[in-house]
Amino acid sequence: MKPSVLLVDDEAGVRSALGGVLRDEGYAVEAVESGEACLDRVARAAYDVIVLDIWLPGMDGLVTLQRLRERRVDAPVVMISGHGNIESAVRAVKLGAYDFVEKPLSLEKTVLVIGNAVRQRRLEAENRALRAHVDRRLTMVGESSVMAQLREQVAMAAPTNGRVLIFGENGTGKELVARSIHSLSRRRNAPFIEVNCAAIPEELIESELFGHMKGSFTGAVSDRRGKFELADGGTLFLDEIGDMRLKTQAKVLRALQEQVVEPVGGNASVKVDVRVLAATNKDLPSEIRAGRFREDLYFRLNVIPISVPPLRHRDTDISVLADHFMSELAREYGRRPKRFDAGALTGLRSYRWPGNVRELRNVIERLIIMVPGDTITLEDLAFPGGSGRLTTEEPDVVEHLHDARDRFERDYILKTLAAQQGNISRTADVLGVERSNLYRKMRSFGIVPSRKAEEEEETA
Repeated sequence: MKPSVLLVDDEAGVRSALGGVLRDEGYAVEAVESGEACLDRVARAAYDVIVLDIWLPGMDGLVTLQRLRERRVDAPVVMISGHGNIESAVRAVKLGAYDFVEKPLSLEKTVLVIGNAVRQRRLEAENRALRAHVDRRLTMVGESSVMAQLREQVAMAAPTNGRVLIFGENGTGKELVARSIHSLSRRRNAPFIEVNCAAIPEELIESELFGHMKGSFTGAVSDRRGKFELADGGTLFLDEIGDMRLKTQAKVLRALQEQVVEPVGGNASVKVDVRVLAATNKDLPSEIRAGRFREDLYFRLNVIPISVPPLRHRDTDISVLADHFMSELAREYGRRPKRFDAGALTGLRSYRWPGNVRELRNVIERLIIMVPGDTITLEDLAFPGGSGRLTTEEPDVVEHLHDARDRFERDYILKTLAAQQGNISRTADVLGVERSNLYRKMRSFGIVPSRKAEEEEETA
């Protein structure tokens, strides 16, 4: 589609000459002779660029520009004038003009300025679209109490420089939590660099993290910066930190302590300013006892612990997540979203979801591709060549009752904590348990007491 230009000038010769040149350059041009006519046109149509003369009969160009901004017309405005002076140019720029061109017009220069304005507008539109896409991808979807608490923890942790250790099963959304923390932090305009410690071979992990010098090992044909350097000023996310070998853990510990890294094969240290977030699906205290994880690194990383709940502990969110993924994937595939009938929703909520949110998204993607109609039923939750229907039967009734009891206890503790403004001692009294026992329960359920509550209790 041709970029559109609205040309506003009271001189018929200028409208004709400049309009003709712009049409020859591939623009769709409309021309009016007054500021009032300009405001009328922009109320009925959108333009990529407005070329506006300062000296107009009635409402002059500067007043017209001011009215455009008051009406939130975001098209770039190029001001032109045969009586140009510095004062008018400065005022036009302060009012939001993109550029200022003096008469007699150099048609070549004017076309160049208009072309630059069109390119900037399109870049801004692309940037807004990308940001909107990123914002949608960073949305932590869910209305359950555990998700409300998770969002609260992220909001508290994000503005700080404190290291965060994110716990959770595979597929629960640990990376999403890390990206959300970065996007809400003071480092959000700096890089977010991710390293999957489980996916990189042991012999390459140090080079990946710290970089290497040319010739330091076979295949090192040039110097290479590591992830710590690439994340300088921003955030480094170490996913699956529990799979990192001990030798590498020691170097990571030094990098955290001193904020310096030393490339493989190099002698000089490189200073870095990096906030480290880490995630694991392992029980790190057990890994420490088994000698597979350094205790000092654990305490360095575990400044702010955040636990991401499995999907089976937030079953009330399943229908919300299903609708969210259906809308997202429908946009991606260019299809209309399908609706879930009551039977399908019951089936989705009854399933155990061992793969958590990742598995749910995969199932919704499969449904939007494989189901021909607009409504998804319980019968549609079976796929030829797949694993069959999503089973809603529990293989172990005792385990199912145990999970149900845990979920009830967790929600009950959260509600009581909220009623007591996070005060641990008062909550323990209300529940009729010892404070140490309540702390133990909270840790097992991934409930982290607020720092404010702990401080209040220490001073009590």
